[in-house]
Amino acid sequence: MFHKEGFKIILVTLIVFILINFAATYGIPQNWLRYLIFGISAIFLILILQFFRNPKRIAEINTNHVVAPVDGKVVVIEEVFEKEYFNDKRLQVSIFMSPVNVHVTRYPVGGKVVYSKYHPGKYLVAWHPKSSEENERTTVVVNSPVYGDVLHRQIAGALARRIVNYAKVNDTAVQGSDSGFIKFGSRVDVYLPIGTKINVKLNQKVKGAETIIAASSPIA
Repeated sequence: MFHKEGFKIILVTLIVFILINFAATYGIPQNWLRYLIFGISAIFLILILQFFRNPKRIAEINTNHVVAPVDGKVVVIEEVFEKEYFNDKRLQVSIFMSPVNVHVTRYPVGGKVVYSKYHPGKYLVAWHPKSSEENERTTVVVNSPVYGDVLHRQIAGALARRIVNYAKVNDTAVQGSDSGFIKFGSRVDVYLPIGTKINVKLNQKVKGAETIIAASSPIA
């Protein structure tokens, strides 16, 4: 299954793949060159298909849990001052996505969307310390019955050039359902109340909607 955000790019890539290899088949006499063109174009097509894949994830909805919003690797777990919405200290958990990860963004908690804003910006590498404040990004806050307001922020990376955000104020957010999509390499930050029990470690690989990154009670 592929994400709807990739349909147009996949179609264009497929057409280009067919045209290039048709031209190579009938216009290039050297077999080795035709095979090389086919191999390179096939790899590119596979990478595009892999990037826009959208595996079905059925989150076990639990108001005591905060699930990973994306697939990737945990690169930050620290107490920070969040100045866009909270204007106080929060516990930040950041997940970096490489181009080969699934790039669907999912709601880490369920509740009511109380804030959703897009910010144009730079395209620093996603792990840069200032990327959370200076890169193109969207900020979404969901009011959870257990955690109160939980913020997750999509951040564009050096390759990302389009962030898609579906969240609108007053929407009902369903934990694990689609919140947005980021095209080509990026990161997502989650801001939780100070004292929240974090259930992941630095450099741990996580899966969106499946890995529990925080819990308000012991996990069975």
